[in-house]
Amino acid sequence: MALKIAVTLEEGAVLPSYATQGSAGMDLRSIEDVELAPLERKLVRTGIRMAIPAGFEGQVRPRSGLALKHGLTMVNTPGTIDSDYRGEIGIILINLGQSLVKLTSGERLAQLVICPVQQVELEAVATLDETDRGGKGFGSTGTT
Repeated sequence: MALKIAVTLEEGAVLPSYATQGSAGMDLRSIEDVELAPLERKLVRTGIRMAIPAGFEGQVRPRSGLALKHGLTMVNTPGTIDSDYRGEIGIILINLGQSLVKLTSGERLAQLVICPVQQVELEAVATLDETDRGGKGFGSTGTT
């Protein structure tokens, strides 16, 4: 599927790209050096702004290798980029590991997945239809 997305890049920014032919997400890179102490979180700059077409969103997701090796993840995962947002894409990283993590400009820090979305109309009603599950949640279906 071809979807044209207009992108502007600040100096030092790299156009998001797929690492392999089967990649679901495009890599997002930092345009700054960053240090994260254990339990510290920071907004990391990418230098990228984009115009995502109506009917789509961008989802920013953490990279599994950074999570496994360093305990890095995103505070708001996935982060949503709305189709009408035109500001810089930022990555809110948190270090859940036990050691200081140093990242350099140009490192791949997150993935960007473009997904279709649909807005719906909500209707306020007095009651909801009944189901076998009802209001049971938070582990009520077990683990096995």
